[in-house]
Amino acid sequence: MATVINGIEELKAMVGQHLGYSDWHIVTQEQINAFADATGDHQWIHINEEMAKAGPFGTTIAHGYLTLSLVPTLMTEVMTMTGVQMGVNYGSNKVRFPSPVPSGSKIRLGAAIAGVEEIAGGVQNQVDVTIEVEGAPKPSLVAQLVFRYYL
Repeated sequence: MATVINGIEELKAMVGQHLGYSDWHIVTQEQINAFADATGDHQWIHINEEMAKAGPFGTTIAHGYLTLSLVPTLMTEVMTMTGVQMGVNYGSNKVRFPSPVPSGSKIRLGAAIAGVEEIAGGVQNQVDVTIEVEGAPKPSLVAQLVFRYYL
């Protein structure tokens, strides 16, 4: 269940707090293929299941940017912001892909409020996120994302 943050003052009070985790979600080969089609990135490690069996991971893996693109959906399971007129993705301060997401694996997102600062008409919020693969020794995505909330 998502942590509900009621307004800017409550968001500021949560700096340094971990918000929890999303549910586990399976990353399918169909998702990977659709992402390859959408982006034009048809590298064999992502889409050629036969070649990938003999490759370094023993199977196809999701694109790093596919993993990153799942963050907004997974974040809705972790955090809901109320008491603002509008929220927008503003960018990222850091994105790394330390380990692969094999096709068919389960992933989940964890998030923590890293910072909040005033901007004209609202606040800018930094959120540290990780995406982990079930049973993997290290995360598949580590990022600091930036959101803006306007009053």
